[in-house]
Amino acid sequence: MKQDRYRKISLDTEAVDRFFVDVFLAAYQKAPAEIVLDLDATDDPLHGEQEGRFFHGYIATFPCTSFVVLTCCVPGCARPMSTPLSVLSPSSSASWRGFAKGGPEVGIIVRGDSGFAREELMSWCESHSVDFVFGLARNARLQRALGGELAQARALFEESGQATRVFKDFVYQTKKSWSQQRRVVGKAEHLSKGANPRFIVTSPPSDTWSAQVLYEKLYCARGEMENRIKEQQLCLFADRTSTHHLSSNQMRLWFSSVAYVLLNELRRLGLTGADLAQAAVTRFAPSSSR
Repeated sequence: MKQDRYRKISLDTEAVDRFFVDVFLAAYQKAPAEIVLDLDATDDPLHGEQEGRFFHGYIATFPCTSFVVLTCCVPGCARPMSTPLSVLSPSSSASWRGFAKGGPEVGIIVRGDSGFAREELMSWCESHSVDFVFGLARNARLQRALGGELAQARALFEESGQATRVFKDFVYQTKKSWSQQRRVVGKAEHLSKGANPRFIVTSPPSDTWSAQVLYEKLYCARGEMENRIKEQQLCLFADRTSTHHLSSNQMRLWFSSVAYVLLNELRRLGLTGADLAQAAVTRFAPSSSR
């Protein structure tokens, strides 16, 4: 009798999610004063009549510094900004705030682009004492609030010929979607191409993070997280989600994420002090090998 060489792979999905969180927590011998959870959603092309297809596809990956703590496929019609709630909740065997018994609470800052500046996520953070800093899509009201600073930035640019930034700290609330007023930082920037206003919405008070430092040092640092996502996509097959079912594509994404965890642990533990300790994944898994 011929044996079937195919076997079904069964997974405890909650255990997989706990694995990524527990690997991150185990990396600390001493609880840090603060951790930053970076959130990002990455487009993944659809292939034919895939499950979950609608307007577009997402791979949502949520790295914390150089660690991946949650990675998931989200259907094209879903809102990726609601997905982080599953990893922020203390569902793992160790809590986010209690790295060591009796130790001080660890501060948590959630960071993301304007796609995550939604009432659901911000109100959750506020009710659970979790800080956040999110990009905020500009609109006419926000630009009017920044009008004086935009004029000042333009005058400084015309005087010096150099790109100029002026920051404003103010309180803002949308007309319908937000439940309360929130702190907004506006960046009035003038470049050779013209005005380039940008906004972020955040919870830390101004006495702990000034407007300019908050924008330039905290929010802009999320660019490093985007590099880590590119590593996983370009070198570790995170874009190989071409099966018909969303669940099997999720499994492929988990395989890629575990590969990243292994290479990251190699850099962190096995190559401490060596030149390759800070090497990109391309040094270990060049794209030419695909």
